[in-house]
Amino acid sequence: MKPPAPWFQVRFENLDRETECNQGETLFHSARRAGVRIVGACGGRGVCGTCMVRITSGECDVLGSESPGAGTAARTEEWVRACLARPAGDCVVEIAPRSIAAVVRAEVGGQEVMITPDSVVRSHDVVLAPAIMGQGQGGGADADRVIDALRDDGAARIDLYALRELPGLLRGTGWRLRAMVRGDEVIGVRPCGSRSLGLAVDLGTSNCAGFLVDLETGTRLASLGIENPQAAYGADLVSRVNHAIRSPVGASELQTAAIAAIVGLARDLCGAVSAAPVDIVEVAVCGNTAMHHLLLGLPLSQLGRAPFVPAMCAAIDIKARELGFATAPGAYVHLLPNVGGYVGGDHVAVLLATENRWAKTTTIVMDIGTNTEISLIHRDSITTVSCPSGPALEGGHIGAGMRAAEGAIERVRAQNGLLEIEVIGGDAEVVGLCGSGVLDVLAAMLELGILNRHGRIGAGHQAVRERDEQREVLLAPGVAFTQNDVRAVQLAKAAIRAGIDCLLREAGLEEEAIERVVIAGAFGSYIGLESAVRIGLLPALPLARIEQVGNAAGVGVRMALASAALRDRARRLALRCRYLELGSLPGFQRVFMGRIGFE
Repeated sequence: MKPPAPWFQVRFENLDRETECNQGETLFHSARRAGVRIVGACGGRGVCGTCMVRITSGECDVLGSESPGAGTAARTEEWVRACLARPAGDCVVEIAPRSIAAVVRAEVGGQEVMITPDSVVRSHDVVLAPAIMGQGQGGGADADRVIDALRDDGAARIDLYALRELPGLLRGTGWRLRAMVRGDEVIGVRPCGSRSLGLAVDLGTSNCAGFLVDLETGTRLASLGIENPQAAYGADLVSRVNHAIRSPVGASELQTAAIAAIVGLARDLCGAVSAAPVDIVEVAVCGNTAMHHLLLGLPLSQLGRAPFVPAMCAAIDIKARELGFATAPGAYVHLLPNVGGYVGGDHVAVLLATENRWAKTTTIVMDIGTNTEISLIHRDSITTVSCPSGPALEGGHIGAGMRAAEGAIERVRAQNGLLEIEVIGGDAEVVGLCGSGVLDVLAAMLELGILNRHGRIGAGHQAVRERDEQREVLLAPGVAFTQNDVRAVQLAKAAIRAGIDCLLREAGLEEEAIERVVIAGAFGSYIGLESAVRIGLLPALPLARIEQVGNAAGVGVRMALASAALRDRARRLALRCRYLELGSLPGFQRVFMGRIGFE
């Protein structure tokens, strides 16, 4: 008898892609291995229900499910969780539309600031006399002569990879070249007139934003935002850190995903301006502490459990080639400093970019996301916390949640006793609900009395229905907001609001003392402030005191890329921050539970 094949062929019909699924492997994990995106907020652990697929042909075991065919090798037309579905033979799979919808809001912008270029990399055109036999003019080693010509600029050594290029370049360009000097090191040699480009990257948990900058002028040449490919391992930091700790190859997979994202950004940004990645002579990266450690391949076990101690907080400069970046051979990557366990260089970049807004005022600066960092600036002090808000506010861990793509509900209003929705793409078919819509739907449900102050969905409204012994609110055909979704948002908003409360308590201040609230981040750009205040995510302050500034982390990392003085400023800001671990503060759980409901 012929033994069974060790793998099965899986075809994702709405992507026209095929991959091999190993025997015993789930559809979710085989898709992730093949680079096929299926939303999976929990990273494929079977607890979130976001990775829905439909088996349109073939046989599949659906384990741990109440769907028809559960536990049997049977074809099913029901939507099932990809992380619980194991092919029993070749099959054809349809991925839920919200997994494959094209993102239309990969936020890379931010309120611009003027940057006086002061790059750590300096370009110098060097002209040498042709080499001749013997001593005197033109004598000596190539590298020695180049360094001698640059000695007034402090050059004293040359990168090995640059040295390998030097002899051929000199002889092929008539003894003229452009040298890139960083500190006392010649990090690159190129033909005269070559560009000196820098790449700034905001390595976010959900999205990565890249910015290509002309280092001689400080001008932004191109920008691009993409989804962080690490999302396939979980929408939140805890899922990814746990994957890195538990799996022998987990940390390497996550590092490879982060590197691939940055390499892709460099390639596409350079292509947009007819340049090449080799023209990039400096890279600056900001990210939260976990992203920082995953990118560098640093140990994570001590970061994944109390007291959540980072391997390092100080800024670090390493050769780009050590991470596999295809830049100039001797280019460096500068990672902005971290503040503490879960407050990283991205928040430092936000503080740097918004300093003109919070200086000399009592201000809350916050970057809302899967991990929300909040700083209270009062007098000369900066006190900072990290709130484990999770991905719910961005649509993760929400049954119908999705990215800000075409077909996503982005606005919900109470109108004439009904729920009125707005969809990205106008007349596009509704396929899910993105983050800004999540806040709006809660606020509208509260206004219509569908939701009580404890977060319980009541009966009696035409949008409410019972399904699987649980109430949910129907927003559009196939798109509902469930009781579990309400609970997920309650936990997220309670974590953020408790963080604000604890910061104010530590400073001895009341809410009324807050003169300004600065909201940064891609998600923060699109939320309805009225909805955020209505559900208790933000303090009940006059809306004129609340400012949305877009991707300030992206602005801040560009500032640190283009200016050595601003890079030093970022270092000093990080040292000013007093980091508080929320879980260790007296009474935090009581404060947290007090913010679960809707006042």
